[in-house]
Amino acid sequence: MHTTLPLNEMTTTEKLVVLDQIWEDLMRNTDDIPSPDWHKEVLSARAKRVENGESEFMNWEDAKSRLRAEFK
Repeated sequence: MHTTLPLNEMTTTEKLVVLDQIWEDLMRNTDDIPSPDWHKEVLSARAKRVENGESEFMNWEDAKSRLRAEFK
């Protein structure tokens, strides 16, 4: 199926709504989305840094707060 959206006629808000709808649909079928090999490599490297005490996990709420503070 080929669908063309009139992107040049859509507002930013309309585009974001469509993007959100597509994202929600994709998240219902995550098994259909292949993960590239480099994702596994990056995650493994990060896990190794945590194991070695070189890095640590941060909960999502703290991470968002930290990012918001950095980009004000």
